[in-house]
Amino acid sequence: MTEFKIDLLFPGQSQEVGPPQPVMAMVGDDIVLPCQLETPVDAVSMTMEWGRPDLDPRFVYVWHDGQELLVEQNKAYKGRASLSINKLKHGDLSLTLSKVNISDNGIYRCYIPKLSEEHLVELLVGAVSLPGISLAGIHEGSGGLMLDCRSEGWYPEPEVFWLDREGNLLSAGPTETVRGPDDLYTVSSRVTVEKRHSNSFTCRVQQNRINQIREAHIHVPDDFFIGSIKLYSLCCH
Repeated sequence: MTEFKIDLLFPGQSQEVGPPQPVMAMVGDDIVLPCQLETPVDAVSMTMEWGRPDLDPRFVYVWHDGQELLVEQNKAYKGRASLSINKLKHGDLSLTLSKVNISDNGIYRCYIPKLSEEHLVELLVGAVSLPGISLAGIHEGSGGLMLDCRSEGWYPEPEVFWLDREGNLLSAGPTETVRGPDDLYTVSSRVTVEKRHSNSFTCRVQQNRINQIREAHIHVPDDFFIGSIKLYSLCCH
């Protein structure tokens, strides 16, 4: 058996190909991190590494002498990382990651020592959830209705907006944000509304980096604006 010292995977200077290119995914997805040799040669017999410099050990996946080398693989990726031998024959070293999660976020490095060639790929894994709206009561100063919106389990941190039926933005208080031990964000927002023609309101939670939007809608009956001080819980749809 050929002895292979994994610590020597990064000798000398390498040729970095392009800036990190983001790959978007949602929690639980199976994704592919692209890595294509500049010259499409058979790479089955080459040594190559997928790694994350911020991890210890940094090795996500190592291919050596025609087979996987998993001795130093980071435990977080065991059983979740793989290459296609058929694609390797054509210089395609793309890595498949299964069931991605928030901790997989980061910059990945595809490195081929023989060619001193590396490719960087950014993986951005997002998480979303539906918001819920409830009636919080009557505002003492204005007599308007206070509506609360809450949404749990987002990543990255989202923004919260209130809109009326016509799509106009409503002025709301500052969004409260809590980041949990699982790195997921919970956001909540309150708005005070006055009686209007439609009495229909929308809470929109959005995250632009992962291009995700979730909304909750509520219609408030007219008689809720007649000074009632009871607290009601209204279900969103």
